[in-house]
Amino acid sequence: MALSGWVCVVTGASRGIGKGIALQLSEAGATVYITGRQESTLKKTAAEVTERGGNCVPVICDSTKDKDIENLFERIKEEQNGRLDILVNNAYAGVQAIFDSMGKKFWETDPNIWDWINNTGLRGHYVFSVYASRLMVAQGQGLIVTISSFGGLRYLFNVAYGVGKAACDRLAADMAHELRSRGVVSVSLWPGAVQTELVSELVIEKEAPQGINPKFKDVFVNGETTEMSGKCIVNLAKDKNLMSLTGKVLMTCDLARRYGLRDIDGRSVADYTSVKSILSQAPYFSWLSVVVPSFIRVPRFILSMVHSRF
Repeated sequence: MALSGWVCVVTGASRGIGKGIALQLSEAGATVYITGRQESTLKKTAAEVTERGGNCVPVICDSTKDKDIENLFERIKEEQNGRLDILVNNAYAGVQAIFDSMGKKFWETDPNIWDWINNTGLRGHYVFSVYASRLMVAQGQGLIVTISSFGGLRYLFNVAYGVGKAACDRLAADMAHELRSRGVVSVSLWPGAVQTELVSELVIEKEAPQGINPKFKDVFVNGETTEMSGKCIVNLAKDKNLMSLTGKVLMTCDLARRYGLRDIDGRSVADYTSVKSILSQAPYFSWLSVVVPSFIRVPRFILSMVHSRF
């Protein structure tokens, strides 16, 4: 019960990565407030938390409605005497829109895709962080984790997605700049490919969408469970050198290696920055992946340089 007595908020925890994070935080002893728009799915998550012996508070909260968010934190302030240890910005409403627009260019897509992807998954993160930071700054400590992805570094899916993820990474970094002196840590977390319920329905159980490389499906078939990110966050929260990581982009594969973690099904976490993994995806060099050791990885500064815009 590493987080016994801690108070956490996980947005968009009705299913997917958010649900997995809530399960792991509560299993570690924390009281977890979970948000979502549908009461029925929130209650299902809460019931699963309870079955594991955890403490979960489901709250109907639309991440696009500022008043809903403000009311949530007023409730936490009253019920927990102002204590808040962890905020996980996870809520996202753009998955269906992403798959519906697969293979289309941005000018061929409904412009509203910008709002479908970035109202909940970016603006909402900012508003949640504002109210969470007010509690954390007052107590002199806290951790804000913003779920992002490799799409913040290079093109992935579509224009609106990439802009949103790059902005999430910058949000985490700039918040860290202002919060560091107040004892509050802010990081961006990149899970690998995750086997969420929607991904299973839209990718794993179907043929690859038109215009998409069939290997795209293989990446998710071998992807992380929804609880792997939660395991990483639990260990991250107890890291004695946590402040040294503030403002950084962290990958689940790196945290798994840092803390010696495996996924909940016992599998090791795929490292997409390993040379072996990169070669396996290359049409003419995949044979080399057989002989290249898995511990050889591309340095992070090289990834940044390759995708640098200067």
